Amino acid sequence: MDAFYASVEQRDDPSLRGRPLVVGGQAGARGVVAAASYEARAFGVRSAMPTARALRLCPELIIVRPDFPRYRAASQQILGIFRSCTPLVEPLSLDEAYLDVTTNLWGEPLATHIARRLKQRVREETGLTASAGVAPNKFLAKIASGWHKPDGLTVISPDRVEAFLQQLPVDALWGVGPVTAGKLRKIGIARLVDVRTADPAQLQRAVGGLAEVLQRLARGEDSRPVVADRPHKSSSSENTYNEDLLQMDAIRAEIERMARQTAEWLARKRLLARTVTIKVRYADFTTITRSHSVAAPTRDAAQIVQRALALLERTEAGRRPIRLLGAGVHGLVGEDAASTYSGMLKFED
Repeated sequence: MDAFYASVEQRDDPSLRGRPLVVGGQAGARGVVAAASYEARAFGVRSAMPTARALRLCPELIIVRPDFPRYRAASQQILGIFRSCTPLVEPLSLDEAYLDVTTNLWGEPLATHIARRLKQRVREETGLTASAGVAPNKFLAKIASGWHKPDGLTVISPDRVEAFLQQLPVDALWGVGPVTAGKLRKIGIARLVDVRTADPAQLQRAVGGLAEVLQRLARGEDSRPVVADRPHKSSSSENTYNEDLLQMDAIRAEIERMARQTAEWLARKRLLARTVTIKVRYADFTTITRSHSVAAPTRDAAQIVQRALALLERTEAGRRPIRLLGAGVHGLVGEDAASTYSGMLKFED
């Protein structure tokens, strides 16, 4: 979807249309941009940017608080449109999904025609625009979907894959963010196709275990299937504070609150977790995580809280000001798996 949260706001409030808008927190409360309209992007405003910086770039910026129930409702409507074509729909978030239309309920042989029909239906039924990428695999379809936003449609047929890959920078690869891209450029890898001929030992030193995956993707190879209704892999809760936290009582209370929220989520989903994690971001933006894993999964709130608080003791909480705290669980299993594990555990930084 194109600037999804911001587009929903502009759709529902005509006075916001054509104006620079962000969905996010207020600047004075250390807010962060969750989504920016295309009018705001023209000023350099981007998601994940501090709202205060966004206002400096665009003083006329309108800031709207998020309304996630409304965004979820729009997302479910859009997913319903997708599923009218194929049951193989894999949502990645509220505003993005993979579809496998090799065999589809419309009996349409051409994926390009399906993409056009889906885009038209989304526009007619929701008043929103979507951009689509059509390609032989997930990696290529993901890149294509962002190629001509907003309201774009990019098709990479099998005979065009190589020509398409030749024009991409190295940071188009999955898993290559700004830091990793910088490491790769330092060893002479600036284009995606440069990864193919890179010295294996040098590439391994730069990106570690990601090296083999990147070389496959650089050849346009991606065998991952579209998986409908993916199981939950993790859940977490976090909060950025208006004022830095210094007092351990307040910090412990926040970690306990978020750990209990996570335990309640596990109970609602009828899941158990092996791993408890916490996240701490200090005032200088240094961010650390700590985790504690056991073989026997649980959703017992007291256990999860106890483990999260023990992890907190392995940080500099109370000695350094804290800007953000988070707590969560990973290694999720269903209830029927609870009796098959013993008490092995491990700690990780």
